[in-house]
Amino acid sequence: MIRKDIIDLFRVPTDGKVRLKDYNPGWKQSDEFEDFGKEALKERAQQTLAKNLADLAEAQNLLYADDRYSVLIVLQAMDAAGKDGTIKHVMSGVNPQGCQVFSFKKPSAEELDHNFLWRYMKSLPERGRIGIFNRSYYEDVLVVKVHPELIGHNLPREKEKPGKKFWQARYEDINAFERHLVRNGTVILKFFLNVSKDEQKARFLARLDRPEKNWKFSTADLAERGHWDDYMEAYEDALSATSTEWAPWYVVPADYKWVSRAVVADVVTTAIRSLDLRFPEVTEEQKRFLATARAKLAAEA
Repeated sequence: MIRKDIIDLFRVPTDGKVRLKDYNPGWKQSDEFEDFGKEALKERAQQTLAKNLADLAEAQNLLYADDRYSVLIVLQAMDAAGKDGTIKHVMSGVNPQGCQVFSFKKPSAEELDHNFLWRYMKSLPERGRIGIFNRSYYEDVLVVKVHPELIGHNLPREKEKPGKKFWQARYEDINAFERHLVRNGTVILKFFLNVSKDEQKARFLARLDRPEKNWKFSTADLAERGHWDDYMEAYEDALSATSTEWAPWYVVPADYKWVSRAVVADVVTTAIRSLDLRFPEVTEEQKRFLATARAKLAAEA
């Protein structure tokens, strides 16, 4: 496991203004690891990830058997930050029957005719399961804030021109929504994969240079990159307003994928293992039934 004081470096405080420049996207070591070198640190992170994956598989099995809690993992990031890879690697050892992944694209006409949280409510994990939102309801205070024309045209007239009060109301709605979920047994873990603009450029170029990755590049990726500063401001506002004790945000350094995957796996595993989960107790009546079943099976020729 990664030491708590290191994980705390990435946890967003619940008071005050978040400044993303205070979080290093290229972070890969604490002071005590300075002399290790990149390759040694990478190997150490991969060992930590492997251990966490084994622990996570065990924790998920217990989560399912206990059937009192669910876990919602929210992943937000700029394009090419590694959301898909994080899901693939962190959840690689988890039983697929106990894990659900949802990616949210452009809302449909039906979804726009409901409140902005409606389509996400339908995809929440049931008790005993882990749900992953690859992008989430936070898109409605991020991309929609950068592109307010995406809000839709079916809102009450007084909300048709979004200003500071409009966005503050949405942050309050999100906080209330998450608090309701937590009160009813959902553990919420939110990760912003913090990739630098330079690293995003490098990853975009890799997609263009390698034919097998061309399909991953979209003209929209380049267009959104042009709004980088607007997105950083929108993220800072959202993180500041919605990192709470019951649903904290983690700003995870994402320039090195082996760092981000190790950190996410550690936070998720630690959170599930802290729930005091246990296998259901067998009643005396059930014990008698099991004894009878054992005797019948043993007596078969």
